[in-house]
Amino acid sequence: MKCLPKLLLAMTTICAATALQARINVVTLPDRDKVQLTIYNSVDLTLVKETRALTFRKGLNRLEFSWANTLIDPTSVEFRALTQADKVDVLDVSFPPRVANTLEWRIQSDVAGEVQVEIRYFTSGLSWTADYVAEANQNEKAMQLAGSVRVTNNSGEDYENAQVRLVVGVIRLVEQIAALARSQAPGKDRAEADEMNGRLLLGANAQKAMEYSVAIVDRREREIVKEEMSEYFLYTVEGRDTIPNGWAKRLPSFQTPDVPLTSYYKFEKERWGDRVLRFYKFKNDKENKLGNEPLPDGAVKAFRFISPDKLYAFVGRTAVKYIPIGEEVEMELGNDLEVLVKPKLMNWEKSDLRFDANGNVKGWTIKETWEIEIQNSKEIDITLDIRRNFAGDWTLETAAKYEKVDANKVKFVLPLKPGEKQKITYDLTTRQGINAQR
Repeated sequence: MKCLPKLLLAMTTICAATALQARINVVTLPDRDKVQLTIYNSVDLTLVKETRALTFRKGLNRLEFSWANTLIDPTSVEFRALTQADKVDVLDVSFPPRVANTLEWRIQSDVAGEVQVEIRYFTSGLSWTADYVAEANQNEKAMQLAGSVRVTNNSGEDYENAQVRLVVGVIRLVEQIAALARSQAPGKDRAEADEMNGRLLLGANAQKAMEYSVAIVDRREREIVKEEMSEYFLYTVEGRDTIPNGWAKRLPSFQTPDVPLTSYYKFEKERWGDRVLRFYKFKNDKENKLGNEPLPDGAVKAFRFISPDKLYAFVGRTAVKYIPIGEEVEMELGNDLEVLVKPKLMNWEKSDLRFDANGNVKGWTIKETWEIEIQNSKEIDITLDIRRNFAGDWTLETAAKYEKVDANKVKFVLPLKPGEKQKITYDLTTRQGINAQR
């Protein structure tokens, strides 16, 4: 059984009676022909544009709009005719007396018959998150990257056959739309109704926000799916869907095969203990088959095909921040038990002790011999990045190739074949106290 929509749009007949009596003959108008939702996540704000086919009588018509039990901002509601625009004029708008959560347009029509109209307004309670699925091939050299958008509707209103558009970027408004909408509780007295009426007529902040938002979303409405606009980016999710109140829906966004991928592994005891972490890295640019638009921040699930017949394995999950065009992305996918790194202290010596006149130690030198056992138990080639952190005045002696990352850190980068074992040894000399070279 389909629930009745919470948003009431009705036409009232004109008669020589009181305003309350004039509402007796209410005719419910047709459902929306279509609706477009443009969701600004950063301020809990959604611009709603809905179109309907209304039948006007020649002369004066009254049109009512109700937002009971929704988060619609009444100061932002606008009406315009899309057809016969030069023959349909809004004379004024007001709140009906003794009727909560309802406004009324008085509309003069020079024609009798059907007119396509657009009603637009701000609401809150709609939000979206981005989800990504990375499917790496067997050797982890390329992946298919798919993106989807999960839209959650807690606005109090069902939106059927909706086109969804998403704005990435931060919008700042003087007033918060949700606070305005929630303040319109039922049962307000006349003074409060008058105040609401004044806010409707004088809601300059909402009006400016509406004009700005409409200018953004109308720029190239029918021509492009994803479009860059200065510091904002507008996504249009292809197709239409129904998003009931209280529901969340996942809508597909893009799917790109054969994206070049770098897979590697890191060990750093000071950061992750004894764990070896797996990372996937890719770049959001045209050369790597992406780069048409920045990618919103979101959650990533990574999988890998582990056999030629595409047997599937879960690799890990992570979150990514907003990814501009041209930026390289490093995704940490958690511990990998098939790669072993085991540092072991083999020898420790203290030497070159120095004393002051009172016999107290003023300086000394520590020499440590370390062995790192490494094993790749995977069936594919890997690259392993091992990082070691040292403090004070130190020097390192080893036959292994290494790179100095900063004043206190080095890294060993090792390619490993499937099943390969290796050992790295090094001598670390640390000078303390007056032995340190200043």
